[in-house]
Amino acid sequence: MMMMMMMMMQRLRRSEEFIRFGCKSLINLRPNKNSVSRSVSGFVNHYDTKGRLFESKNGNHYNTELHHRCLGRNLGMLQQYKCFGSSSASQIERNPLFSSLDSKDVSYFKEILGDKNVVEDEERLETANTDWMKKYKGSSKLMLLPKNTEEVSQILKYCDSRCLAVVPQGGNTGLVGGSVPVFDEVIINVGLMNKVLAFDEVSGVLVCEAGCILENLATFLDTKGFIMPLDLGAKGSCHIGGNVSTNAGGLRLIRYGSLHGTVLGLEAVTANGNVLDMLGTLRKDNTGYDLKHLFIGSEGSLGIVTKVSILTQPKLSSVNLAFIACKDYLSCQKILVEAKRNLGEILSAFEFLDNNSMDLVLNHLDGVRNPVSSTENFYILIETTGSDETNDREKLEAFLLKSLEKGLVSDGVIAQDINQASSFWRIREGITEALQKAGAVYKYDLSLPVEEIYNIVNDLRGRLGDLANVMGYGHLGDGNLHLNISAADYNDKLIGLIEPYVYEWTSKHRGSISAEHGLGVMKANEIFYSKSPETVAIMASIKKLLDPKGILNPYKVLPHTLFSH
Repeated sequence: MMMMMMMMMQRLRRSEEFIRFGCKSLINLRPNKNSVSRSVSGFVNHYDTKGRLFESKNGNHYNTELHHRCLGRNLGMLQQYKCFGSSSASQIERNPLFSSLDSKDVSYFKEILGDKNVVEDEERLETANTDWMKKYKGSSKLMLLPKNTEEVSQILKYCDSRCLAVVPQGGNTGLVGGSVPVFDEVIINVGLMNKVLAFDEVSGVLVCEAGCILENLATFLDTKGFIMPLDLGAKGSCHIGGNVSTNAGGLRLIRYGSLHGTVLGLEAVTANGNVLDMLGTLRKDNTGYDLKHLFIGSEGSLGIVTKVSILTQPKLSSVNLAFIACKDYLSCQKILVEAKRNLGEILSAFEFLDNNSMDLVLNHLDGVRNPVSSTENFYILIETTGSDETNDREKLEAFLLKSLEKGLVSDGVIAQDINQASSFWRIREGITEALQKAGAVYKYDLSLPVEEIYNIVNDLRGRLGDLANVMGYGHLGDGNLHLNISAADYNDKLIGLIEPYVYEWTSKHRGSISAEHGLGVMKANEIFYSKSPETVAIMASIKKLLDPKGILNPYKVLPHTLFSH
């Protein structure tokens, strides 16, 4: 043991600073009114019972509360939608109450936006219609590029009057089809709204437009001696408005909490063009209902976020990153508990990946290698951020040596420079890219009690056998598992074994089917696995209040049947 500890000490190297990089058919629509699912509350949820959401008419389910009259009906456009990587058989029908775009609409948009900001080019539309994983694809014929809130307001007011459905879009980095059209919805991309409006160096409050790229905000703050409380692998492309609209979690949530805590205010435009000014910059404001929380995580279904005020943190001088290997998942849990106790105030990230994830990255990404000499079943990245470099380093080294002595860690290394730290993060953040290169991938973003997280990975491996490669990784520090199933191609047999099994398993263990990616179009119809009918009924009433005609990002978040005719 003493020799192992000496070897460990030789391998421990510190960092002074570093940069992080950062289904042939649609979801099962459960047309059977007697379909059953379980919510985390333990209720058995029948679609035709609690909350009076659904009624049956000629075999079709629809929501009478959301049934609405729109100008310019187009009952002839009865289209159906398909995507890859979701449960089989069922398809979404285009809501015939939505109008179709015509030349007069295009002319109006050109009057308010100018010709160059009204995009009809097929090549640009092909990109905007398709999510980055190329799993979800719409057929929009028009993308609008507003430059400010007033233009967003004019667009939505007009679309609401014409009953033209719209989809808000930012960097289009989502994983559940939430940022692309399902059918021919008009795309409203806020990428031109990318100004930093204000920054208070005393309070650390940043006010900016929704189209600001997350990495650009981080760069701006770095010059001021501050950092964003949010860090994602997609930070070079994702927009802050999209981050807020999906309540993105990311790598720093264990330290700084969710966007519900760090977003102090926002501005949003509702379906009828009304601008809601909730752009507060105060840490405390207890006057009435805090409505901004409705828009954080609502995925653009209640309004389009146009401005954000967010609390940022001072940039601290001491950052260290350790990459360690563990023999089993129980050791990972014990290390997490010990890290919270012994590294508490400086702990800023705690990520894990299994050996299947490591092998995938090593096989599909160039220039990546395993930082530790031994091959184990699990790997953990621990980041600390503090203000006392010597003390922080010694604290992390002592923690790792103690973990080695207890047999929780078999090997480990501390990054000694910026390049080594980046190479560590490349492994964790490169898993998604490696999965794309490996072939078809079924992705699930789950919240579970930490002790249950890896049980679903093992259970699913037993269920699928040699049909697919099942792997688990994610934000262990906040109980977030990214469950991924890699296969040669998408096929109905495989998805039939995966869904609804994954959702049922998660619900049975009191988890959430969406930890940080949102529901989008992929999981909108599966919401009852995590929420009771009474809760969904209230969500539907809020949707009806703010968007009576249902034009904002239709077919997303709430069950698809809510939007059927």
